Amino acid sequence: MPCVADWLNNPFSIVQGIFAQNVPNSDWEKKVTEYFKEKLKENNATNWVPSLNDVPVHYLKPNSLVKFRCMVQDMFDPEFYMGVYETVDPNTNARVLHFGKYRDVAECGPQQEIDLNSSQTVTSERQTFYCVPVPGESAWVKEISFLTGASQARVSPSTSYTPSRHKRSYEEDEDMDLHPSKQKEQHIGSGGDIHGCVEPKRLETEASAGHHLVSPNCSPPLDLNFPLPGEKGPACLVKVYESWDSFKVNDVLEVYGILSVDPVLSIVNSEESSALDPMECMDTAEEQRVHSPPASLVPRIHVILAQKLQHINPLLPACLNEEESKTFVSNFMSELSPVRAELLGFLTHALLGDSLAAEYLILHLISTVYARRDVLPLGKFTVNLSGCPRNSIFTEHIYRIIQQLVPASYRLQMTIENMNHSRFIPHKDYAANRLVSGVLQLASNTSLVVDETQLEQGQLDTTGVHNVTALGNLITWQKVDYDFSYHQMEFPCNINVLITSEGRSLLPSDCQVHLQPQIIPPNMEEYMSSLLTAVLPSVLNKFRIYLSLLRLLDYSISDEVTKAVEEDFVEMRKNDPESISADDLHRTLLVARFLSLSAGQTTLSRERWLRAKQLEALRKARLQQQKCLNGNEL
Repeated sequence: MPCVADWLNNPFSIVQGIFAQNVPNSDWEKKVTEYFKEKLKENNATNWVPSLNDVPVHYLKPNSLVKFRCMVQDMFDPEFYMGVYETVDPNTNARVLHFGKYRDVAECGPQQEIDLNSSQTVTSERQTFYCVPVPGESAWVKEISFLTGASQARVSPSTSYTPSRHKRSYEEDEDMDLHPSKQKEQHIGSGGDIHGCVEPKRLETEASAGHHLVSPNCSPPLDLNFPLPGEKGPACLVKVYESWDSFKVNDVLEVYGILSVDPVLSIVNSEESSALDPMECMDTAEEQRVHSPPASLVPRIHVILAQKLQHINPLLPACLNEEESKTFVSNFMSELSPVRAELLGFLTHALLGDSLAAEYLILHLISTVYARRDVLPLGKFTVNLSGCPRNSIFTEHIYRIIQQLVPASYRLQMTIENMNHSRFIPHKDYAANRLVSGVLQLASNTSLVVDETQLEQGQLDTTGVHNVTALGNLITWQKVDYDFSYHQMEFPCNINVLITSEGRSLLPSDCQVHLQPQIIPPNMEEYMSSLLTAVLPSVLNKFRIYLSLLRLLDYSISDEVTKAVEEDFVEMRKNDPESISADDLHRTLLVARFLSLSAGQTTLSRERWLRAKQLEALRKARLQQQKCLNGNEL
């Protein structure tokens, strides 16, 4: 019976055993998937699997089982590989069947050759995704995820594999990892199968794998194509064998698969490319470099199991539909009221004593696009928090607080410089045959804080105008039009946008809340910094669960309440036909929706509808008051 070390440290031995027992029956592939699925269901087994999000690649054993929490940044063309192939010993004519699945390079033993003309050969297809860590993932998500599996995952897989160098950060590794030649001798000398099989006996299993025109020893640093500046972590080529049609660009996945960092990949690619006619491959040099980077810098993961994540909050169960998860949800919902009260108090202090703004911020943070009617995204709730102090540290600290509450976020400083020089919209690079990322290529439910207080007078150039237009489209339609040169392609998104501004924002919003500070701290930096240090970690975790969980709850309005709301709206129009519009009804229904959910109620009650109307009346009165004070529209 295989032990833990077998399926974690040497999954190929498990695959080989199942393959040998079931060949030529094609069911062996399904049995491999079922085996690992059952293993990962065992007592906290997922925590035993080391994660590429937490452990540097060079600390992980090659060909071991790993996991990776990531976003699909790009999707490469499907590739063909030898799913099953046959080797022959020229001396004895003995034939052996091998599997090529989960491998980058076909293996054969000493004195064996691959029979390319064998009738047993099975050509299969797989899809390659270029995956990056979730853009803007909060530090607390990384830390809790690491601590959850650290006690098991760091020890179990690493005991049989001692890294040959001291631990370094990913950035420090980039220079070293671009020179795999030193690893070549060690790798080839350490395995009998590899040592005994040289070109042309050792063949790549993927037909479309790249060829480096430039040697890895002298090629310029590879752009890992992270959407946000300053991001860290590994990018991976994730090879998917089943149901890849269910995944798409910008999906957040957790994949379990076999880690491939074979230096031979770089060697094979450079040798093959040097043999090509330069005139034939001139146009594809960059494509080869991007699609087949050094495996030590962009490792490959051959996926055994993959799932699309509903969320990335490690404090919540991954799937809320399971029985254990339902218990977790019901237990948390029973203590929801005090958590909401504490969160409201915390955000009120953060917003300088403004409890109305704090109410709307909670509603904003739990909002999500729950459906689309034609082109209209339902559930989006972009808030413009106006009245923020100009060029102050206030907006920066508000972002830091949001960063501590949500799993993924990004602060976009809306300066003329950023608008004119940043790349917001992803575009297709046809020379490299890849999607070049942009700031607006974000995962679902990312909080985007647009800081407009930084905006000064200046001239927007063509890029700046396109960027502002893209931001407006994201807010209004929850979509980003990716640039494919000859056409644009719509990518729907679900991004929570909060705009901080001094006056009314230049960008569209669903709701403007004007800040009315009740406290003017003598030292803003000290006041804002003390807020987070004063909150207990256990309380902060409850806030995080609260905001993530409420986004995932279902919500409905009964026919009875719908009729009452319609009658109420008709009455409101009669009393004040000038200022009550269809937009007001839509916004009040949204406020009522999120107000209900914030209290743990999944249906709209009469009381919540009246409270929503009250909040909206207070918000509008404040805007009107400010308009009168300033003598112009906010």
